[in-house]
Amino acid sequence: MTSAEQTAAVAVTHDDEMAARLQGARQASWAMATLSPQQKNQALEAFAALLESGAERLLGENQRDLDAQAGRIKPALYQRLKLDRGKLAQLASGIRDVAALEDPVGRVSLRTRLDDGLTLEKVSVPLGVIAIIFESRPDVIPQILSLALKSGNAVVLKGGSEALHSNRAFMALVKALGDACPWLPPDWAQLFESRDEIRRLLAFPEYVDLVIPRGSNELVQSIMAATRIPVLGHADGVCHVYVHARADLDKALELAIDAKIQYPAACNAAETLLLDAAIADAFLDRFAPRAAAVPIALKACPRALAALTARGLQAEPLSDPLASQTSTGDDPWRREYGENTLAIAIVDSLEAAMAHINRHGSHHTDAIVTEEAAAAETFTRRVDSACVFVNASTRFADGFRFGFGAEVGISTAKTHARGPVGLDGLVIYKYLLRGEGHCVARYVGEQARPFRHERLL
Repeated sequence: MTSAEQTAAVAVTHDDEMAARLQGARQASWAMATLSPQQKNQALEAFAALLESGAERLLGENQRDLDAQAGRIKPALYQRLKLDRGKLAQLASGIRDVAALEDPVGRVSLRTRLDDGLTLEKVSVPLGVIAIIFESRPDVIPQILSLALKSGNAVVLKGGSEALHSNRAFMALVKALGDACPWLPPDWAQLFESRDEIRRLLAFPEYVDLVIPRGSNELVQSIMAATRIPVLGHADGVCHVYVHARADLDKALELAIDAKIQYPAACNAAETLLLDAAIADAFLDRFAPRAAAVPIALKACPRALAALTARGLQAEPLSDPLASQTSTGDDPWRREYGENTLAIAIVDSLEAAMAHINRHGSHHTDAIVTEEAAAAETFTRRVDSACVFVNASTRFADGFRFGFGAEVGISTAKTHARGPVGLDGLVIYKYLLRGEGHCVARYVGEQARPFRHERLL
């Protein structure tokens, strides 16, 4: 056998192994779809208890990852990688919150009597098998698993290699959970560890119903380009705070600071601050000492640069937003920093602010600070983003804070799920028609029986 033939044989073997694992996930998804709400909630309570009792081992394995990555990855990624007792306690609480939520499966959103004895229903059902690919943050595993379990889905996970030991420690809890809750099918949650496995997984649309990538723009774009499986996610988190001419400036200052520095590595952290020209000077008088104290690295349009310089702040010059590119990597106003870096632009009106956001933003989360109800209403209607806030920090764009228990990701797509994707984003629907031997032939022709189409729900 030639070397080329040997390589081809290995590839076939690997594809067969991948197909077998995904077939297991598909079969598990059928079993997951039939679990009762009581079975799912009991498993979630057991999962939270296992996480609490296994905290010491989880932290120990996480420390192995932290030691291995110290000085090798960016500070923002290192921060995402780190677990602590507070995070683990919040994760356990989040799992219990998911258990307390209404079961998303089996909801009837439409019921129509087509004719006597012939009733149509629209009923929520699990998606099936979901693949979730993420970077750096091992704490997303229990969040994802809790949502998948509650929604009756099977899930396959691929975490970043930098969190290998942490990921394995979390998945060890899944094995213990299966022992405690034998009604869970064995292949309902699987972990993949190599990029090659994911490359091969993406070639099986017959087994995987949805892919959710969580990570960099490069990750999301590469996944979208490599598969025929539907992909749900967001490529960038370029979020804006616009301080309107009628803003309360003290309120605006606190919101802008929170949106930027509360957790700058998050995709819902603000990357651009837009200041209405009518209040720019007064706002920057308040902002300058706070930015210097943090400190926040600043980038600015020509007008903002002059105003910042006059207040003793240094800033990297950016081009006029109106002259920037709109859809290429050349656009300096479409950059996600993920750290204490903030771009500032001065705009002449609400219209100009909305145009900037829709032109340069990533349609993730954008906020207006204003005391004028009409301006707030216009902003919420005209800004084309998954999350649009009035007088609130962009950092609220989160499944846990929205009351979803957790999230599997944030979507900027215009599909069945948008914004933080919680339980409702992990179910789809089917139409159930119940009859009593009804045949279509009775409803066609000259003597056709008319439909009643009576809405019951």
